[in-house]
Amino acid sequence: MQLKNIRVGHGFDVHRYSDDPDRKLILAGCTFDGVPGLVGHSDADVIIHGCIDALLGPASLGDIGQLFPNSDSANKGKSSLVFLQEVVKLLADSGFYVINVDCTLVADQPKISDFRSEMINNLSEVIGAPVTIKGKTTEGAVQFQDSVSCHSVALVGIHE
Repeated sequence: MQLKNIRVGHGFDVHRYSDDPDRKLILAGCTFDGVPGLVGHSDADVIIHGCIDALLGPASLGDIGQLFPNSDSANKGKSSLVFLQEVVKLLADSGFYVINVDCTLVADQPKISDFRSEMINNLSEVIGAPVTIKGKTTEGAVQFQDSVSCHSVALVGIHE
């Protein structure tokens, strides 16, 4: 493989916990019960949002806010898996393919170990490439206790 045919992208997203008791926490397409949901216009899935930006960057295709603005009522409450499907198609139509995506979720809650396989399968199936998801706690760092964040890195190839 020639290095000129690959590009790396980084994505980041953060959402704070919601006070709405009816708001569900959704991460990588999985619903977590017993944990507050996240504030956001769509489902606020920080893992998928981070992945989307990591995928768009190497192809110079903008960012999640440009493609799926929170000012568009059609995006209200929408599943981020739908956004991810559209981004993967946009990449393919633009001559790119995904080699892999690596995600690091930063949150004190929830613990993702029971859902990790399902989360990875959800994203790998849509992306069509290997995905890894790691969970990290903040060890109680005060500035992070009210939110969940995710860093994502994607390796993207260019079709010739």
